Order: sequence, then structure tokens, then C-alpha cells
Amino acid sequence: MKTKFSLLFFLISFILFSQEFPPIIKYSSAVYGAGNQSWMISQDDQNYLYFANNDGLLEYNGTNWQLYPTPDETIMRSVKVIGSKIYTGSYMNFGYWTRQNNGKLKYTSLSNTIKNKILDDEQFWNILKYDQWILFQSLNRIYIYDTKTGKFKIIAPKNGVVKSFANKNAIYFQTIKEGLFEIESGKAKLVSDNPILKKFTIVNVFTAEDCLLIQTQLDGIYKLSGNNLTRFTTDVDADLKSSFVYSSQLLQDGSFALGTVSNGIFILSDKGKLKYHISQSKGLSNNTALSLFEDKDQNLWAGLDNGINCININSPVHSFTDDTGVLGTVYASATFNGLLYVGTNQGLFCKSIQSNSEFKFINGTKGQVWSLFVYDNTLFCGHDSGTFIVTNESAHTIFSGSGTWKFEAVPNNKNQLLQGNYYGISVLEKVNNQWVFKNKIQGFNYSSRYFEISNNFDVYVSHEYKGIFRLKLDKSLLKTHGFYTYKSPQKGKNASLTKFNNQIYYAYKGGIFKLNQNTKLFKKDNLLSSIFEKDEYTSGKLIVDNSNKIWLFSKNYIHYFSASKLSNQLKQNVIPIPSSLTNSMLGFENITQISKSTYLIGTTDGYYTLNIDDLSFKNYTVFITDITINKQNEILQNVAIQNEGSFKSNENNITLNYTVPEYNKYINSEYQYLLEGFQNDWSEWSTKATVNFKNLSPGKYTFKVRAKYANTILQNTATYTFVVLKPWYVTNFAWFVYFLLMFVLAYFINKAYLNYYHKQKEKLIEENNLLLEIKELENEQQLMKLRNEQLSQDVDNKNRELAVSTMSLNSKNELLAFIKEDLKKTTQNDSNNIKSVISTINKNITEEDSWNVFKEAFDNADKDFLKRIKQLHPLLTPNDLRLCAYLRLNLSSKEIAPLFNISVRSVEIKRYRLRKKMDLQHEIGLVEYILSV
Repeated sequence: MKTKFSLLFFLISFILFSQEFPPIIKYSSAVYGAGNQSWMISQDDQNYLYFANNDGLLEYNGTNWQLYPTPDETIMRSVKVIGSKIYTGSYMNFGYWTRQNNGKLKYTSLSNTIKNKILDDEQFWNILKYDQWILFQSLNRIYIYDTKTGKFKIIAPKNGVVKSFANKNAIYFQTIKEGLFEIESGKAKLVSDNPILKKFTIVNVFTAEDCLLIQTQLDGIYKLSGNNLTRFTTDVDADLKSSFVYSSQLLQDGSFALGTVSNGIFILSDKGKLKYHISQSKGLSNNTALSLFEDKDQNLWAGLDNGINCININSPVHSFTDDTGVLGTVYASATFNGLLYVGTNQGLFCKSIQSNSEFKFINGTKGQVWSLFVYDNTLFCGHDSGTFIVTNESAHTIFSGSGTWKFEAVPNNKNQLLQGNYYGISVLEKVNNQWVFKNKIQGFNYSSRYFEISNNFDVYVSHEYKGIFRLKLDKSLLKTHGFYTYKSPQKGKNASLTKFNNQIYYAYKGGIFKLNQNTKLFKKDNLLSSIFEKDEYTSGKLIVDNSNKIWLFSKNYIHYFSASKLSNQLKQNVIPIPSSLTNSMLGFENITQISKSTYLIGTTDGYYTLNIDDLSFKNYTVFITDITINKQNEILQNVAIQNEGSFKSNENNITLNYTVPEYNKYINSEYQYLLEGFQNDWSEWSTKATVNFKNLSPGKYTFKVRAKYANTILQNTATYTFVVLKPWYVTNFAWFVYFLLMFVLAYFINKAYLNYYHKQKEKLIEENNLLLEIKELENEQQLMKLRNEQLSQDVDNKNRELAVSTMSLNSKNELLAFIKEDLKKTTQNDSNNIKSVISTINKNITEEDSWNVFKEAFDNADKDFLKRIKQLHPLLTPNDLRLCAYLRLNLSSKEIAPLFNISVRSVEIKRYRLRKKMDLQHEIGLVEYILSV
């Protein structure tokens, strides 16, 4: 029993409900910055959306969310755009919001004018419009506001109001236990008191051809024709009874959208047939739909219990998302014999095509599927385990030597196929109407994920890490006669190779190259390579479909090229779906044509289908949403959008936000702007919807922004003109003041100059007189200078004479001393006469006489020196002074010795003693000191 249960669980896990759903955009409270719950939704003429949120009025313009809290910070329960006003209802308050010049909304309360009539604890859950009247509905009463007179009328049923409804020609409401009423002439008129309408809460009332369709919370939909109430049968009546319908919306195509408390959203056709059941397990953020609203582009908005979702009901893109992980990442797909096959990293699955039946796992294919190939009425599966042939819901292995990447037909031999394997290329052959493995081609063992074969049996292989190989196969397909490795084009990440229009193409980051069959060289194809410009490259995957279109994938687009009917040029088509939104596996993109115009594209969590014939898009409008300015390092300040701006010179930092109010999940608007007066060229296209200009110079500027949606430039260009004023000190008035000041200044300068000139004239006369006097003084000074020079020359002459005299005395004394010494050497007989001569000599060389003569001459030449030296050194003796005088004349010790009639050694001793008496420091020279006195 346990084994059977496990097997049943295993089988269930490989059965997937496989309906493709329209894209769903999820907005969490963290994204829009408000409360989890939104109770009512509305839209204005600019396609802006408004949500009655727990935290207030929530605005969304397609790019930015803006929250306007309710005045009393209570929950906002209702919102309705009527004309240029956004009416809202909350706790004991209702009123409207109007847009100010700066683009922001301002609230005006209407309930405050009848504050005394508002019931305590009353909340306003719905807002309706009928002609000139606006109706605000609480659970107790309905307040009817006349927009022309500004007066109110109140309808107060005894049992309260459950809900109110507006159709083209009538306003209805339900009262507890009383039935359905219509408002006529400002009063309640009973429409039906059928027991069902008394028992079950009515969610909505729709107008049909000649009747009313009434949606109840717990008992499905009823048709009311006159007094006859009959059930409107749908495919989901049982589900509706157990799901508690809380909100509903009649869609533009006649379908019904029903939001439940516990089972997501049901979308029914006008006949009651189920089109979609979208729940949390199918991509919805939450199973509780508190509010539903269809916008002008037929997107269905759902205010959930935990966030906001936008469902692109009419999108040409539908997706199948595997939230369970059972299916996995889709790597290949094919249609064959009425079945849709998808190969994933989990194995091979199939289901009936064009139906909502479940995907079934094909036994034996567990593991990675790389490719599916239909040939000769046979479906081949390239698998990590080898090669399978698939028949309906079963598969059997024909090759298990290594993993198989892909398959290619052999030219001129319909009974043979080449398959690229992990370790080279091998051959499959049809024998006795059965496909079997024939042989591996010898001589080439590299992985062959991408390869193509030409008519002359040249095989070209693209290896992501080795580059491009060219193999020459023998006719029997047994071996290759060597292979050639191309140096150009180079290898590249996510590179690929394919055959299109009987030409071989290779794609990598450097571009797309076409093989020249004659030269066997690759040449860059400029048309195809253009899609990888401006850093658009993500993958070089090339895919050729059954209609002979070649598909390529870039960062922001899906491209396909087809042959032109009027020329040999390729025709390019662009689908503006970025790779970031499709959740594709880079390098393993796969697209399969499953009908004439419908394609299946694999993703990491399932797949999505694309109908290229439905790729037509509305011409939207680009708007400038708000403009802010600020001084440096100060807060932003909103300014008027509609009027020309005028900003102070220090308010020269400006930020502009703009948007295209569209809500398609897979297509992003792109923007291009130009600031005339600052830029000469338009900016590059970007999805960024804001721009900031800093430190603009004074001048007039015109900002222009245009948008591109679905690769088509929108017709309108939004503009805003503003002026950055000059600083006050360079304004025209300032220049006038400067001119006036300059004129006054020139007057006073001229006057001052005249006064100055007059004074200068008088001063010049005085100066001339003074110059004459100075000249005379200079002449006198010159004369005195000449006299001083003459005196100085006389002093110098006297010094020279003194020196000569001193030298003469010195010479005389030396001579006499020399004679004296010679006489001493004579004989004793002559001694008497000699002594007389020596006595005479001694008298002639007396030092006293020589010193007196020298002193008198020295005093004449250098007055007061001896007095000064004596004052400085009172202990000096006459001999010391005499030595100072000789040293003053810069005489050497040798020259001084005869003057003292002593030896040179004695002179040195005298000099030493003189230093001691003068108390001179060791580093001070004696002569230098005496010369300085």
C-alpha cells in the first residue's frame, strides 16, 4: 500500500497544469511605499492610476509612485476620477483632490461643509457618478452631491446600504434583507425583493442587453429580467460558491473578472466560460482580490490583500511559469503529431497543443534535454544521455555513447543524419525504416554543440573555447581528412553557428559573420552585426524557424530577419522585450514556431508564447511629471510645470522627471532628452526617466523629452522652458547703476585731476626751486667730498711717510747694531777707541728718541688711537702702547724687533703678554682686534 502511494505521488509530481497566462506585474508595498491593501482603483485622462490605500491616496504614473496621506491619517476606502478631480472617501470624510501647478495633488474636503450631518464612525466605501451628481456611499447612507449647486441630498435606508452600483442609465444599491433598489428623483425605488437578493450580498450589477446581471458573493451570477431572476450558469459556479467573491469588473470585451477572498481571480467570457483562473500558485501575489479595475489599455489591476498586481490581459505574450520546479528550465521545444514537447533540465514533457491540459513527463528521459529535431516524420531528442526517438508519450534510446547536442541532415541522403555529440560528430542511419546509430566520425573529438554541413561535405563546427573548425569528411562519413582551425573570427562566449538561406553564419561578441563559399573565409555581415552595437550583446545564439526567419537575442530586444519579397536584402523586425524581463538562459535561448504566428520561447522557470501578428501597440504620450530645483546642499523644491519657469541664479540645479503611462510587463519605454541652450545633440536612448542638470549658467533653456515605445518613437515631445536669472550684480538695472556710478566717478575723477594738475603745477614750481637749492647743496657736498678725499689722501700720505720713517729708523738702528756687533769682535788693543765708538752708537740708537719721533708722527696720522686703547685697557704700559702702535701699522714681529732692539722671540713674548693684558679670547686675532679699535 505504501509503495502504491509513493508511486501515485511520483506520478502526480510529473503532471503539471499547463495553461499559459497573461503577464502579471507584481508591486509589493515595499515598491510603492504604502499600505498592503488597496480598496478601490481609478484612472485619469493621462492614464495615471489612483489607489484607495490603507495609508492614503496612492498615485502611479507608470514610472513613479506617490503617496498622499489622508488629512486625518485614516484608511482611504474609495477613489473615483471624475473630470479633472480625484474624489476619495475615508473615515468620516470625503472630498476631492486637484492637481496644482507643480504637479502635486491638493485635497479639498466636501464633508466638512456638512460635518454635523456625518454619522459617527461612518466610512465611505464607494463613489459613483451620474450626470452632474457625485454619490458617496457609506454602509449607512448615500450622500448625493450636486456639482453645479454644491448642495447635498442624503438617502438613508432604514437597514443601511450594503453596496451601490452605477450603470449607464441607473444607480442601484442593496439594502440588508430588503433587496435591490434604484435611485430615481433622489429617492430609493425597489427593483427586486427576490429572496436570493435579500439573502446574498451583491458584489456588482452589470447591464446586459435587456436585463441585469447580478454578481453575488456566495451564490454565483444571476440574470434579472423584469421580476424574473434566473441563474447565469458559468463554468466555475461551484468554485464561486466556496470562494467568497469580493470584487468584480465587467471588461471591455464583455468578459467578467471576479476577485475572490481565498481563490484568486476568475476571468470568464461573456457566456460564462472560464478563460483564466489566476491564483497565487499561478503567479498572483495573493489570493485575496479586494478591488479590480480595467484600465484604458485593457490591463486588469488587482488591489490585493498584500500588494498590487497588473495583469496584461490582451498582451501578445502569455507565459507558463513553473513555480513547483518540476518542469525546470526549458532548453528546447517542438510540435509533433498534435503534441507540444518541451525539453528541460529535468527531462522531456508533452501535452496536447492548443489546450490547457497537463504536461506529462515522458518516462526514461529524466535528465538534461538539449534539442528536439523533427525529420522524416520522426522526433529526435538530443539528451545528456544520448539520442532518443520520441513517439507520442514514450521514448526509446538509439544512441548512448555520449551526450547529444543537435542534429543535421546529410546533403543528398535523406536516410542519414549527423549528430553533434560531446566528443565529436556521429552518424545516424535509417535501416529497414528504423533509425539506428551507424558510426562516429574518426579524426575529430571536440564537442560539437553547433555545426553545419555544406553540399561538398565540409563541416563547420563552433566551439565556445576553441573557435571555428572546418572538417573535410569522406563520402562514406567515416572519418575526416584533418581539420582547419580559423584564427578569424575569434572564439567567444555564447557564440553559435547556423545555416540560413543556404549560407552559414557565425555569431559572437565581435559581430555576425557570413561564410564565403568560394574563399571559405568568414566576412562580417554589417546588417546583422548592427544589433550587437552599443553594448547590446548578451548571446550569439542564432535560430532559424520553419518560416525561414533567423532569430537573434540582444540585451533589450528580440530580433528576427526574413527575406524581402522585393529584393535580396534581409528585412529586420524588432520585438522590444529585454532579456532581463523574459528570464531567459543566456547562451541557451530557444524559440520554436508552434503556429503560423505564435512562437514559444523557453525560460529558466517555464516558457512564454508570443504572437508576432498581435505586436501592435498604442501610441502613448510622454509627460513631464514633476520638476524640482534646489540650491546647493539644500532640499528640493517643486515648481510649476505648466508655466515657464524662472529661477534665481543660485537655484540652478534642476531635476526633471518624465514618464509614459503604460503598464506592459515586457516592454520598457525609452527616453531621449535635449536641453536647448546647454546641449547641441539629443542624449542616448535610456530607460531612466529622470535627469538632473547642475550649476546651469544664467540664460534661457528649453528642455525637450521624447519617448520610444516598442521601438517606435512616440508622436509627441514634452517641453518645458525656463530661465535661470542672472545674479543681481549682473542684471540690467545693476549695469545701469554701474554706469551711473562710473559717470559720477568720472566727474569726480576729472575734478580731482584738475585740482591735482593745479597743485602739481604749483608743486612743480616749488620743486624746481627746491631742486636749485638742492643742486647748490649737492655742489657744496661735492666740494666737501673733494676736500675730504684730499684730507684722506693727506692722511694716507702721512701714514706712508710714517711707515717710511719708521722703516728708516729701523734700518738705521739695524745698521748701528750691526756695526756695534762687528766692533765688539775687534782686538783688545783697539778696545779703548772702540768703546768710544760703541758709546756713540748707543747714543744714536736710543729707543726713547726713536719712540718720541714715531709717537708724534703716529698721533698726527691716527689721532687718539693710543688714548682709546689706553681707555679700553688701563693696565697697558708705554711699551705695550708702543707695540700696539706698531701692530696698528701692520708691522711683523721681525720688523718690530729692531725697533725695540730685541729679538724676534722677545717680540712674540711681548705680543703674548699684550693678549693676556687685553684679555682677548683665543679665537680673536691680536692684530685684527687692534685694527678694529
